[in-house]
Amino acid sequence: MKTVSYIALLLLVALTARHAVWAQAADDKEHAELAKALKDVKVPLGAGLTASASAGKPISAKFEVEDGKLQLSVYTEKDGKFSEVIVDHQTGKVAKSEPITEGDDLTDAKAQSAAMAKAKTSLTEALAKAVAENTGARVVAIVPSLKSGHPIAEVEMVKGDAWSTATEKLD
Repeated sequence: MKTVSYIALLLLVALTARHAVWAQAADDKEHAELAKALKDVKVPLGAGLTASASAGKPISAKFEVEDGKLQLSVYTEKDGKFSEVIVDHQTGKVAKSEPITEGDDLTDAKAQSAAMAKAKTSLTEALAKAVAENTGARVVAIVPSLKSGHPIAEVEMVKGDAWSTATEKLD
């Protein structure tokens, strides 16, 4: 019986490790695609936070490749309603704004809003601190969350081919 349990455990470990390798490979591919697309960007992520404020309080922002095209997406909240604001990464102007009403986007927006409701520091301030501490890095995303009841912001950056994440306290 111990042999069967041991074999089952080894099989589980092997499958888990294989899944982790696949997930890492997918992340590496996404990072490479995003890093390539970011080379021509003229507008920093912080400018996207500023531009999107016309649609509400920014609660997260990220550069992403969607349908093969780079976009700067900012989630905002106004009067308890959420929107995804797309900022033109060449001009820094709002290109479009769409309500977030369902699915994972709404779940994410609610969680980010809950974190920002407890925050004493804005995303713009947290972003500035991360940039000052990581000279030469380009900020790719800033996403708030609650960790042990305290608001934090995960700031994802790239410098050359090196990706890093800084955690900034928001309280």
